[in-house]
Amino acid sequence: MLEPDALREFRGRIIGNCSKVIIGKETEILDVLICFMCSGHVLLEDIPGTGKTMLLRAFSKTMGGSFKRVQFTPDLLPSDLTGINFYNMKTGDFEFRPGPLFANMILADEINRATPRTQSSLLEAMAEKQVTVDGVTHHMSEPFMIMATQNPLESHGTFPLPDSQTDRFFMRLSLGYMTRGEELSVISRRDTRDIIDELEPQTDLEEIMKLRAMCREVEVSPAVAGYLMDIVERTRNDSRIRIGVSTRGAIAVYRAAQAAAGLEGRGFALPEDVARVAMKVIPHRLMLAGIFASGEDVSVLSDIIASVPVPLEEL
Repeated sequence: MLEPDALREFRGRIIGNCSKVIIGKETEILDVLICFMCSGHVLLEDIPGTGKTMLLRAFSKTMGGSFKRVQFTPDLLPSDLTGINFYNMKTGDFEFRPGPLFANMILADEINRATPRTQSSLLEAMAEKQVTVDGVTHHMSEPFMIMATQNPLESHGTFPLPDSQTDRFFMRLSLGYMTRGEELSVISRRDTRDIIDELEPQTDLEEIMKLRAMCREVEVSPAVAGYLMDIVERTRNDSRIRIGVSTRGAIAVYRAAQAAAGLEGRGFALPEDVARVAMKVIPHRLMLAGIFASGEDVSVLSDIIASVPVPLEEL
């Protein structure tokens, strides 16, 4: 049964705890929470030193469960993530030793520094929540979320994510700089790592699964769903875009709008929910035609959303 008040209280609890570490980024924390409630993965893309890793570590600590951090480097192998079968001399049998992917939340730091072979080893885990090692399939436990970071400006020693893997990320987010006042409070306080170590989990698996199910019960009216599809179809027909949003992308916008509305304490989604989450869910799924500067996909999508008529309630 849908309980909007429970979802709103949950949102305040999670954001409040994470905000002890990352100041002034409540909107970005909410976006990560929306990804989590939709069983999605998040790609945090920004310049170094803006708090990407600290935000994701604080979120993991707040949600509880097991957590693994993997520093991606060019020499990282797929087996370093998935695990290996090793020969146990005592028993005389091969045994599976799970890799860091077998955790509830995995922080893939600087994911674009790993080779394409290693990056592709994440595809099965992200899409199917399982990995196959030596022909044997191993399933991940719920909740399961991959949180990746990358620096979009540096190209030396990096391997850009292929489109097939970028599309597996539910949202692509960016933190940006703090305000002057927020930054002053951060540089004068004690070490951020100490604050993270003191954070207490704010939920448990039972509550997470219950609230996730509630988000799926949020009503999306035919008019709002039609508005969503108008945006999706225009990305497929715009001359500036070579490949528009896929059906998987449309489903992601739909579910994100449900989660966003539920966490606001509403049992129904509004066009505003669709427009806001679309700016996080869609841009990294677009393939633009011609040569465009970095971040141009956001500008193109913004133009498209502004051109789509918003359905109005008839009084």
